[in-house]
Amino acid sequence: MGKRDREEVDELADGGAAEKRPREEGASLLGLASYEDDEEEEAARGQANGHRAEGNGEEGEDEDDEEDDVRRAPERRPRRVELRRDCPYLDTVNRQVLDFDFEKFCSISLSNLNVYACLVCGKYFQGRGLKSHAYTHSLEAGHHVFINLQTERAYCLPDGYEINDPSLEDIRHVLNPRFTKEQVLNLDKNKQWSRALDGSNYVPGMVGLNNIKETDFVNVTIQSLMRVTPLRNFFLIPENYQHSKSPLVHRFGELTRKIWHARNFKGQVSPHEFLQAVMKASNKRFQIGVQSDPVEFMSWLLNTLHAKLKSSKKKNRSIIHDCFQGELEVVKEVHRKHIMEKKEDGAELNGDAGSAVGAADGTVMETSKVPFLMLGLDLPPPPLFKDAMEKNIIPQVPLFNILKKFDGETVTEVVRPSIARMRYRVTRLPKYLILHMRRFTKNNFFVEKNPTLVNFPVKNLELKDYIPLPKPKENDKLRSKYDLIANIVHDGKPGEGCYRVFVQRKSEEAWYEMQDLHVTETLPQMVALSEAYMQIYEQHE
Repeated sequence: MGKRDREEVDELADGGAAEKRPREEGASLLGLASYEDDEEEEAARGQANGHRAEGNGEEGEDEDDEEDDVRRAPERRPRRVELRRDCPYLDTVNRQVLDFDFEKFCSISLSNLNVYACLVCGKYFQGRGLKSHAYTHSLEAGHHVFINLQTERAYCLPDGYEINDPSLEDIRHVLNPRFTKEQVLNLDKNKQWSRALDGSNYVPGMVGLNNIKETDFVNVTIQSLMRVTPLRNFFLIPENYQHSKSPLVHRFGELTRKIWHARNFKGQVSPHEFLQAVMKASNKRFQIGVQSDPVEFMSWLLNTLHAKLKSSKKKNRSIIHDCFQGELEVVKEVHRKHIMEKKEDGAELNGDAGSAVGAADGTVMETSKVPFLMLGLDLPPPPLFKDAMEKNIIPQVPLFNILKKFDGETVTEVVRPSIARMRYRVTRLPKYLILHMRRFTKNNFFVEKNPTLVNFPVKNLELKDYIPLPKPKENDKLRSKYDLIANIVHDGKPGEGCYRVFVQRKSEEAWYEMQDLHVTETLPQMVALSEAYMQIYEQHE
């Protein structure tokens, strides 16, 4: 038997041949582990390396035999791999270079099939059989320990045996963080800090996010949603959304688990994979390198996650609607003249109107119930004149004043899609209330920013004192008191500037200011001294 034949026996033989393979003296063996993904791996290796070189002679015949073996693969028993505990190369593993936040693609073939991470240099390679990129890397660089990014199994190359050693468990936990239901329920009671490999300390859930390029609008949105306890708990357990086929849902879940993981190798997380899923799902409406509005992104993200998670069994409900959906009663007054003009233009009237009543002065009132995930608040226009010190006065307005828009009596004039007078009244409050201050106004020439400061309470916002709320059903209690848990702020000029967010850590009721990788503890009084742009309030139990 020639050298080539012996290699084929080692690589492609069935379980019986593998058992006869010579073992190193003194090796601690754990029997044999079946590896049923090998046929897929062989096919993937063929894709990665392209077409085989055609040749004549003995080598060509060997390759033909190998191809016949692959074609007959379904008839063979699963190939067995030697399982060992005493790999001599474990001390070469370098946790400092491992980073699993990026897309799982081979660094050479750019394929995402059967990708292995080299635990010595951190690079990704495809396959582990003969001629594969990982196998070649192990010979060229002298790096021997690899982990399959999908199955989380570790192997020693080029020897080919599987490593069973508990010292690699921490790497598996970083690759795919796991939480038990008990751990999830106790997250908000945890006051312990975690230590990264570089010696820095971080608080699980309060880690910075990389700003890949103009992605601060994504970072502040993610950090805000991480404070919504039911949403966070839902995404920490992958079984809750395993029915969904949406990559966006699964990437959001992975990012949530990494942010709250207590055994990370570093004190920050890169949302790279999540951003790739966002670009694809939004058809590049939101993309890396282009600044966008966190209010638009929040609205798109919540609606898209709901669409991908909703189930027909629960009447199209999802965790998104359970947390954020409320209901408004909208009374719309339109003059008959505008209705006739609209009909002549061929446009249809709003189809969700509950009822329409004509009045003597020629106006028509339409009443409808509209669900909402976010309430937009209008700021009073800033003053045009300067004070005696020749400086613009920065006006202030209490939050309660601008909340009057939803008292059912205050009239809001709108011109699109037609001139109308609108009155809004909240008929159902959500568990988590998202408020959006309309700071930016666009005209034909430029975008203007309203610098008006909004004075708001950080705790105990009592809505029933300012807007009329429906009476609760029997045995129900009116829950109208809210606490602030996240406050997104815009700094700088409109169209430029940057975003940061204040979030609350529930275990100690402490406030943190977060701007990409920078996470610093701050005083609650500082939260209210900023140009609030979007806020999330949590309802009292």
